[in-house]
Formats: sequence, structure tokens, C-alpha cells
Amino acid sequence: MDTHTGKVGIVMGHEGPYVQLRPYGGGREWDAEPGVLRSATAAERLSAATAYANARSRGEAL
Repeated sequence: MDTHTGKVGIVMGHEGPYVQLRPYGGGREWDAEPGVLRSATAAERLSAATAYANARSRGEAL
């Protein structure tokens, strides 16, 4: 969980002082400072998965 942006992401790697995250279900990666990251709660993970499933069912680009 990126507390600065409020987005749930999957850690993809590290680049310099930043952690690279990708949105659940794919999409454009973003960089975050390690100090603003924390583990997502079960509710936050479920919310991200639901948002992804809803967008996919509507045929939205992800």
C-alpha cells in the first residue's frame, strides 16, 4: 500500500532509492519511497481486486 497515493500495488523491484510498484491486475508501474509503503490490509487487497474485476467486466483498459 502506497500511503502517499492511496494505491495498492505489487512490488516489482527496486531502482535506486525507490520501490517500483505495479497496480493489481497490471498497468503502469510507479515509483514510491520505501518510507511511505506498508502492507495492504485484507480489505484493501479485496477492494483492489474488486475494482480490477469490475473494470475488466466493463471492458475498460487497464
